[in-house]
Amino acid sequence: MLKTGDQWWNTAAEKLRSRDGRQEIATWLRRNAYHVADYLREPVMVFAAFYFVASAIAQPFYVPSGSMQPSLAIGDLLIATKYSYGYNRYSLPFAGGDTPKTRLFASLPQAGDVVVFRKPGDTATTLVKRVVGLPGDRVQMRAGHLWINGKELSLKAEGYGKVEDGPGEPSPGTYFTVARYTETLPNGREHPVFKKYWGTAYDETVEYHVPEGHLFVMGDNRDDSADSRADVGFLPVGNVMGRAQFVLASVDFVNASGIWAWPLQFRVKRLLSRIP
Repeated sequence: MLKTGDQWWNTAAEKLRSRDGRQEIATWLRRNAYHVADYLREPVMVFAAFYFVASAIAQPFYVPSGSMQPSLAIGDLLIATKYSYGYNRYSLPFAGGDTPKTRLFASLPQAGDVVVFRKPGDTATTLVKRVVGLPGDRVQMRAGHLWINGKELSLKAEGYGKVEDGPGEPSPGTYFTVARYTETLPNGREHPVFKKYWGTAYDETVEYHVPEGHLFVMGDNRDDSADSRADVGFLPVGNVMGRAQFVLASVDFVNASGIWAWPLQFRVKRLLSRIP
């Protein structure tokens, strides 16, 4: 007669509690150690290969919010290269702890780079923003325009674009038409910017003096981004995990009725697209 699930677990528990039962299990493991190792070898090798690639070469990251629109859409799966700025403890997937003080093969991010980093003060949270200020720079927002080292950056109107409300916002999944601009950083690099409003608290700030060993980061969706202007503050270079290079795939999960409907919300145009 077959045992029920509860009977099986009760019998197994009694065997584990008994000395004879433990000896029986140990004997079985000794006799079948080779088969167990052979069974585990392939998944262990796959995990080890993934861990090495994710630590030394590149790692995928999921974008759950719209703070980097239009450069990154909600639901993007981006690829960040780990070798771009060198390696420290945060290069290892799942690694925690305080901000590392040293970095192997260190290289400073440049203005315009989109970086993936551990949030200062909450290193369990991973964010993605664009670097706009380097150590020693003076950064300020005046009337919605970005100023660096006392000079206003060019902000060229480029028509309009569609911005999506993400989870937790007033209208999740709804697209709104907003003004689109191209901003030019002091080093000549250009990137797109969305502006919903003018005259908000984000549009008028004090002048920030970026300390040594830190960066100033902002979201391209300027009126909907918690960045160095608020919440994030100055970003320690040691918190940077890698440089976001391209979008591997993208799904508008906010407008999907469930995971089974994700194929219907797949954004073909964002497949393998470069991040500006």
